[in-house]
Amino acid sequence: MATIFLTPASNSAPTATLSGQLLRRKSNCYNAFKFKCCHKTAETIHLHQGNGKVGFSEKGHQDIHRDPPPPRPRRIILVRHGESEGNVDESAYTRVADPKIALTEKGKAQSEECGRRIRQMIEQNDGDGAELDDDWQVYFYVSPYTRTLQTLQFLGRAFERSRIAGMTKEPRLREQDFGNFQDRERMRVEKAVRLLYGRFFYRFPNGESAADVYDRITGFRETLRADIDHGRFQPPGHRSQNMNIVIVSHGLTLRVFLMRWYKWTVEQFEGLNNLGNGGIIVMEKGYGGRYSIFIHP
Repeated sequence: MATIFLTPASNSAPTATLSGQLLRRKSNCYNAFKFKCCHKTAETIHLHQGNGKVGFSEKGHQDIHRDPPPPRPRRIILVRHGESEGNVDESAYTRVADPKIALTEKGKAQSEECGRRIRQMIEQNDGDGAELDDDWQVYFYVSPYTRTLQTLQFLGRAFERSRIAGMTKEPRLREQDFGNFQDRERMRVEKAVRLLYGRFFYRFPNGESAADVYDRITGFRETLRADIDHGRFQPPGHRSQNMNIVIVSHGLTLRVFLMRWYKWTVEQFEGLNNLGNGGIIVMEKGYGGRYSIFIHP
């Protein structure tokens, strides 16, 4: 299994790291006094002092000693669905709604193999030769389309139930909308026009542009980061360093996800191609909690 490590050569190349968050603590001492507001009710303002300054916190904010933030997932693993009926016969889109396009037998086999590869990657020794702790788990986000749900079904066979922390069907991870039932000849014309107009901004009739996908992926990214920052994947009382997030989605959607996460430009996006069916991109946590990209074709 080949591994390609992407590193930025200049500002024009895709960035392969994401800055972590820095949590700072300050010790404060408090004073209080009474005041009368316009409603003639007495309230208490809590003043805090530190670094020679005196101030007060916004209403509802509590200055308390918080626990350290939960560990960030060891990996965020992006998976493109296995081969679908639409991948081998574009006329399928004229008869079957895109969300209902299913996997081929080859696509099911690709998905099973993808699950085995992910498990092998998780269980293998880390870079310094130390054995990985045995408390690892996976948490899945999946597009609600039939082909991605089937991919997860076959991929998931590689994992015992105890290894699966949970699963979320996430509509924002769906495929770019190309406009309901798709006439094959008309779509060829539309895709030719898209090349002239620009792959990112061209909106298909009754459908979406990649820029529209970018907007909904922005919302998903914020949800994902909030889940990470609040440790929603961790069972109560657990702080495992070995949580793995697996996102099962579609080719363009995953490219847009990477574009949004790493702040790539439109020009950089337009130079990218889809993963192969059942392909994997791994965002692995490194120094400072930053994620670097590895591709597993």
